[in-house]
Amino acid sequence: MAFFQLGLRRAAVQLSRPSVFCARAAVNASQQQKLVQLATPASAILKLVSQARHTQSRNYAAQKVQESPLSKLAADIAKPAPSSGQSEKKSGFPETSSKSVAYWLLASAASVFGIVIFGGLTRLTESGLSITEWRPVTGSLWPGSQEEWESEFEKYRASPEFKMLNSTMNLQEFKQIYFMEWTHRLWGRFIGMSFVLPTIYFIARRRVTPRMACTLVGISALIGFQGFIGWWMVKSGLKDDLFAPGSHPRVSQYRLAAHLATAFVCYSWMLLAGLSILRTHKAINSPEQAVKTFTALQSPALRVLRGSVAALTVLIFTTVLSGALVAGLDAGLIYNEFPMMGNGLAPPKSELLDKFYSRHEDGSDLVWRNMLENPSLVQLDHRILAMTTFTAVCALVAYSRSGKVKAALPPAARKGITGLLHLVSLQVALGISTLIYMVPIPLAAAHQAGALALLTGVLVAGQRLRIPKATLAMAQRRLAQVAQQAKTQGPK
Repeated sequence: MAFFQLGLRRAAVQLSRPSVFCARAAVNASQQQKLVQLATPASAILKLVSQARHTQSRNYAAQKVQESPLSKLAADIAKPAPSSGQSEKKSGFPETSSKSVAYWLLASAASVFGIVIFGGLTRLTESGLSITEWRPVTGSLWPGSQEEWESEFEKYRASPEFKMLNSTMNLQEFKQIYFMEWTHRLWGRFIGMSFVLPTIYFIARRRVTPRMACTLVGISALIGFQGFIGWWMVKSGLKDDLFAPGSHPRVSQYRLAAHLATAFVCYSWMLLAGLSILRTHKAINSPEQAVKTFTALQSPALRVLRGSVAALTVLIFTTVLSGALVAGLDAGLIYNEFPMMGNGLAPPKSELLDKFYSRHEDGSDLVWRNMLENPSLVQLDHRILAMTTFTAVCALVAYSRSGKVKAALPPAARKGITGLLHLVSLQVALGISTLIYMVPIPLAAAHQAGALALLTGVLVAGQRLRIPKATLAMAQRRLAQVAQQAKTQGPK
């Protein structure tokens, strides 16, 4: 037994020896440790050996469990989900779009606003058919020589408009109308280039969110489509077979309405996209006020008001399309009085539903063709839609100032709805004045600008009433972060 104890002591001494000695102090410490271990009883050494074996077996079993497929699957499931910041780094796109993108979008919308008004002036001065070709690249060059001007004038001489209306026009007069159409087309090219190129830059540099990137691509495609519609519209005024016998050479009112509607949609899309980015940044910078505003907008008392503003937007857009039909048919040059139309509030039924406009013997298209092609009925429709819009805005403003709605409505939304009343009043005054004075160019252009301004007002009001869920979530997270930081720092 003594021999066995002596062997265990020697083994313990051999196990406890350090493998590397760095200095004399380490040798002295080892010798002292040997003396202590030699004095250790055999029972204590056996206990240490058994504990070491138990620990080694337990570590080996844990390693086997961790290496099993089920344990790996459980570990993967137990991993925490990546945070928004981690996902942002992985995708490369930010959580919010840059403020510079918002300002650029609003500037682009202002440019579209301007080209819409200038396009109306081009139509009012009957300049839209002066350029008879569509050359997207070379057409942007101004004719620089007398030979080029003669060539352009010769092409215009072959058009129905010159033969039927402007047969006495000289080259100098032609240059005036050519300048209007050329400027309109050049402005359109500028809008396209100034939007598509920054879109590529902002997406490549990850300055926008994925959703905003899709929006910018969609607007870019719409701008290109608008250029095609513009030429498609002009082309309708260069063919004799599209005119009724003895009619005035003009572009198709359907294509004119499509061209104007696309411009309005493009403008609205740019405007709302820019405002949404600014609203998001404002919510992040002032999360407490943003959460308070969004909470107020969730009131059930505002549900009807929100739906009414959406319906009003559709009504205004429909009235705009009706105005495009009036412009395309020159329907504003008849019945230049208000509110009467001849001897009554409306022309006779035989005039409103004239069989001249029906193309089917059974008269199945009598009603809708008169609504879209008969100048008398088209003007009456526009009057009805305009007065309906005016009445709807007045009713909306009155409803927003009643009882629970007034108490729940945030100040910004209240101002937006009140502004609609001023805009619609101005637009009605411009429309009546344009009709009474037989469509003078300044009043007619102002009336078209008023239509776009009224649409802007209802879009802004609707945007202030909308509750963006993503923006609300970001404001709540930001508010929680601010509260956590304040709690961590504590009172100074």
